[in-house]
Amino acid sequence: MKNKENSLRDFYILWSTQGLSQLGSSMTAFALTLWLYQKTGSALSTAALTICTYAPYVLMSIFAGALTDRLNKKKTMLVCDLLAALCTLAVFMLYRTQQLALWHLYAVNAISGLMNTVQQPASEVTLTLIVPKEQYQKVSGLNNLSRSLISVLNPLIASAVYAAAGLETVIAIDLFSFLTAFGALAFLIEIDEPGRSHNENALNMIKEGLSFLRKTPMILNLILFLAGVNLISSAFNAALPGYVIPNPKGGTGVYGIMTSASGAAMVLGSLLVTMMPKPKDRVRAVFVTMAVSLGSENYILAFSREPFIWVIAQIIGWILVPVMSTNLEVILRNEIPVELQGRVYACRNSLQFFTIPVGLFCGGWMVDQVCEPFMKNHGESEILKMLFGTGKGSGAAMMMFMLGIAGTLLCILMGNRLKKYHYHEQ
Repeated sequence: MKNKENSLRDFYILWSTQGLSQLGSSMTAFALTLWLYQKTGSALSTAALTICTYAPYVLMSIFAGALTDRLNKKKTMLVCDLLAALCTLAVFMLYRTQQLALWHLYAVNAISGLMNTVQQPASEVTLTLIVPKEQYQKVSGLNNLSRSLISVLNPLIASAVYAAAGLETVIAIDLFSFLTAFGALAFLIEIDEPGRSHNENALNMIKEGLSFLRKTPMILNLILFLAGVNLISSAFNAALPGYVIPNPKGGTGVYGIMTSASGAAMVLGSLLVTMMPKPKDRVRAVFVTMAVSLGSENYILAFSREPFIWVIAQIIGWILVPVMSTNLEVILRNEIPVELQGRVYACRNSLQFFTIPVGLFCGGWMVDQVCEPFMKNHGESEILKMLFGTGKGSGAAMMMFMLGIAGTLLCILMGNRLKKYHYHEQ
């Protein structure tokens, strides 16, 4: 019989190499954000990069899940990763020939998002297939640790490499990390898959995924709650560059430090969740952690003027995110039959993540078209100056305050719905 560590061999290989590839991709995304903001100075134009990534993801996820349950998971992941890497290579060539334009980035991000639409549910099901059930909490914690480390390292490394060697070098590192992950998955990982019905109607599979969610109101309400969380947090992400970069005490360097601070907080949270015992109620754990995050960071940023305080706000806002994510993942893996996971995860993705491009657009548009013009015209008011400061960036501070109110209201409204559900593992 395999011991616990040997039983996780494939997971450790997949986790480490895919994490390296995700770090490379995140570095490229961060460097492109810096490049684009320096060219346009617009919060909305930079937010549009992520919008183009998420739009096909949320629109097509519900169909991709049915496709995932019918196809070989390993081959699906390899093909999707390869096509996404070709998109990155296209950016590299366009930049080298000085032909890179805004629409190129939007188109490439849309294609990459479409690939991720299929790859992500295949990856989720793969983890269920290669990980023993008793290791779900540990594995979920390690996945959050990987994502958190990427959040810490990618802005620091990307900023340094971008400043010292340019965008080309950042993209070259991304492509090298892809080759490492692709080779490991192709030659070192074996996945024993359950039988697949290739003749099963795709529309019927989609209906089965939606039907499962309707029959499981606990999971459906958790997904709806997190859709609201994603709306607020994505609007926050769109507003943050416009808050930090033009601030006299900010700039791209401070923006990178703040992004790393949120990642560092998630590293601590991920380490915590790998060591902590099972909570008495995982549903309550999901709600309480997000209530703390939404009810703190936005208000602190809105009313503070010092980068040190901004960093503290980031830590408070993000340290509990891995705790939420781990508890949600354990609920989903335990409650959804493995043969349905692809289609149910895909339905979850459409419902939970469709608010991200909406939030990014609304956040960028509100900063550029509403809040900044309002503060420019009325910012001489003593109350407004005291609350949000002056100059470019004060409108983004006002936006942070509005997001704080929205987060508070979301937790009050959804708290009443979630308190009747409890999840106690046997």
